[in-house]
Amino acid sequence: MEAGILTLDDFRFAGKTVILRVDINSPIDPQTKRISNDNRIRKSAPTIRELSDAGARIVMLAHQGDTEDYHNLISLEEHAERLTTLLGRPVGFIDDIVGPAALEWVKALRDGEILLLNNVRYLTEEVSTFVNFVKLTPAQLAQTWLVRKLAPLADYYVCEAFAAAHRYSPSLVGFAEVLPAAGGRLFIEEFGALARVKETPKHPSVYVLGGARIADAFSMMKQVLSDGAADVVLTSGLTGEVMTLAKGYRLGEPTERLIEDKGLSPFVAAARELLATFGDRILSPVDFAIDNGGRRELKLEDLPVPHLLVDIGEETIARYTRVIQSAATIFVNGPAGVYEKPVSAKGTERLWNAIADAPGYSVIGGGDSVAAGAKFGVLDRMGYVCTSGGGMVRFLSGQELPVVTALRRAAQRYLETGK
Repeated sequence: MEAGILTLDDFRFAGKTVILRVDINSPIDPQTKRISNDNRIRKSAPTIRELSDAGARIVMLAHQGDTEDYHNLISLEEHAERLTTLLGRPVGFIDDIVGPAALEWVKALRDGEILLLNNVRYLTEEVSTFVNFVKLTPAQLAQTWLVRKLAPLADYYVCEAFAAAHRYSPSLVGFAEVLPAAGGRLFIEEFGALARVKETPKHPSVYVLGGARIADAFSMMKQVLSDGAADVVLTSGLTGEVMTLAKGYRLGEPTERLIEDKGLSPFVAAARELLATFGDRILSPVDFAIDNGGRRELKLEDLPVPHLLVDIGEETIARYTRVIQSAATIFVNGPAGVYEKPVSAKGTERLWNAIADAPGYSVIGGGDSVAAGAKFGVLDRMGYVCTSGGGMVRFLSGQELPVVTALRRAAQRYLETGK
């Protein structure tokens, strides 16, 4: 047991049917409709292989895409093909979830065989519960069609989807109500890495927060500074620009219009409150870069400018690097600038290399952060690379993760009753 959650070591799976909830939700090329990055699929493979080698009959549930981005809401057939290649063994796939054909295949599985059912987000009950159309209790989630049809055919439920641990849906919470349940290897590993930077960090602890998802950065910032998980927060990207506005500087019409158009203006007042409370524990850029037919750097006194700010400048990079080099714990989420373009990649590339070279324990998470790390070739030098985005942010923001709660409840029930 780890952190109140049962693990694969607590059960014997030979000859048992296991419902395995993975998160293999992957970026999809909008033109080809093919997977453009299979990192999450690769991360899920070790637990699938371990269960198969143990003789489990594996029924995999997964989602792809969401209702906000329908071009990604597609079949899991290619995911099964990728897993077949990675595992070196067949991964069956059926264009069905809980229909008669799917249930018959589940019943016919033999020891070690693997079946991937189709996208669970094709089921209305799966998406309606986490977009707040309805609010069901865990017991009610266990009475949904998905759980009622599949749970009687299974012996165990294993959740490997920490990246979706913030979701409250039948495939993630419902099965843990009625089956002995465990966290998979990746789930436990990721939970442990994040707990290490939030609950038991070595100090000094530095959070590097950038990117455009300001709501995520601000919710984490307030929590980790309040509870002492972070000694210093280094801000960049739009987060750093909002902090600069909160200090009374004008950035220039293009950048300020972008912030307004994205609905981020209210965060300026929130930034002022954070600065008033935490003072010099929050660092913001002291210079920026623009693309003016090439990279040009500006100090704060040069602002405002009639150009979009696209990166942090050399002085900020040097200042942040010094802080990072002295840190014992480093968490990073959100690039420092528009890292996809050479003219504005310097801040992210230099900071990511500084983090990779630093002696402290580092954790990097979030889609753009990991993509930037892959681009600059530093991921293998980071302490831990998270697959999660929303789950990670909510955990570090001090919010409950429904799946963690469900697995802990299942562990307590199993210890008390054996069921």
